[in-house]
Amino acid sequence: MPNFTSFLDSNVYYYGTKIALVNPATGEIYTYRDLLDKVNRVANGLKKLGVSKGDRVCVYTGSRCETLISYFAIWRIGAVAVPANPAFKAEEMEYILNDSEANTLITLERAYKEVISQVRSRTPGLKNVVVIGERVEGGISWSDLISAEEPKLRPENCSLDDLCQIQYTSGTTGFPKGAMLTHGNWMAAVEAERWTLKLSDEDIYLTFFPHFHVGVSWGITTLRYGATLVIMERFELNSFLKLAREYRATIVSGMPPVLYALITAPPGTEEYLKSVRCILTGGAPTPQEIWDKFVKRYPQIEVVNAYGLSETIVVGTATAVPAGFSHLSKGYLSVGAPVAYCEVKIVDENDPTKELPPGQVGEIALRGPGVAKGYWKKPKETQESFLPDGWFLTGDVGYLDDEGILFVTGRKKDMIIMSGWKIYPAEVENVLLKHPKVAEAAIFPRYDEKRGEIPVAAVVLKSGEKATEEEIIKFCEERLAGYKVPRAVIFLDSLPKMGGWKVLHRVLREKYGGFPK
Repeated sequence: MPNFTSFLDSNVYYYGTKIALVNPATGEIYTYRDLLDKVNRVANGLKKLGVSKGDRVCVYTGSRCETLISYFAIWRIGAVAVPANPAFKAEEMEYILNDSEANTLITLERAYKEVISQVRSRTPGLKNVVVIGERVEGGISWSDLISAEEPKLRPENCSLDDLCQIQYTSGTTGFPKGAMLTHGNWMAAVEAERWTLKLSDEDIYLTFFPHFHVGVSWGITTLRYGATLVIMERFELNSFLKLAREYRATIVSGMPPVLYALITAPPGTEEYLKSVRCILTGGAPTPQEIWDKFVKRYPQIEVVNAYGLSETIVVGTATAVPAGFSHLSKGYLSVGAPVAYCEVKIVDENDPTKELPPGQVGEIALRGPGVAKGYWKKPKETQESFLPDGWFLTGDVGYLDDEGILFVTGRKKDMIIMSGWKIYPAEVENVLLKHPKVAEAAIFPRYDEKRGEIPVAAVVLKSGEKATEEEIIKFCEERLAGYKVPRAVIFLDSLPKMGGWKVLHRVLREKYGGFPK
């Protein structure tokens, strides 16, 4: 039965000496043969550490070649990759490591010293820590792990339904949920994404999408089909433009803030993007005005607008406005049509067995081979979102028009999306409530033209207490990944509630969010 990484072996026959992967910041260049050799060395090294089929291996390394190599190596031996956001602090990593029951961690020297060393005594299941960089006490050097290993290894025999990844996505209860992704999910995802991009082995994809996020799937699709992947750790406009021109990128990553940066960039910016045929956006709603302005300034670049979730490996089972089908945007408003083997329908938010007709707003449901198996160790949440007949309830709200084109209008849950980063209020609120002066707290979105939304905290202080905005923000900065930290704080005498207990985030959004009418 298939192991997803077997494509690496096949690609060597056709693209062995072709450049597969480039990291300009470090000067690393891998041909397809180099890539397979390094993956096999890491896989053999992990096996020597005792990692076997089904074991969880956490990857806490950011966006770099070693991250992709680690994923492939883990999958190749039938183990399960657990990506972790490099912005996570000690408490967040402690939860991820213990919940996933990871026995091995791959991380960076700095992350080990600043974060992992604090939690290692509280993660009893963690047996091996592989460290990229200088040697550290208690860690296994990445260089030592692979230096003596063979560059050959047959992929572990797996089934389409075998678990290969636990992708953590924030939970509305404040605890992250791990979407269980399989080898079959990944096979479906890369096929759907190749078609969405009209990808060929002549393409060059420049990306800054974070590797701990399912957005890395576009890069993996690039490698699956023999194209060249050029990676950036993060977006910075000048570097992005220079790399696009230097490598003659044909496809580039985008997000609403990136589109905004490009439409407001100085005259002459177009020259840097002469080779680009499409820009990929998604992860957050793309405002109609920004989309329209981008197309007018860069008419040769198609905007590929993709909708999807961690639970579907983006368009593994979801919708898109693919390359060559810009008319499906319906005036730069929609997220397109189902891709590949995806089905989509709209259901009643309170009764998912009731399908709604075109034009009626309800919860978006998806079905297809990219849908995850469920949530790791969370049977209740799995039962609520993954229905017995294969439909996945996304938590997003929208409608289908008469032609079956999907429009996303909001979110059933109170999630905030800032520049594509998903922030769940409950997680931030739980941290705020640990502050000794805070009696109640609620997180809601405020409109931001560049980033779409930013998180804002509404705080009720305990009787007789005083606090400043700076004090509250600093408290959060010490306990949360940077993107989750409130950008502003408002102090209220009470929070709006329904029935005296349920906080009405919607009221806060409407009163203080500043969203255009």
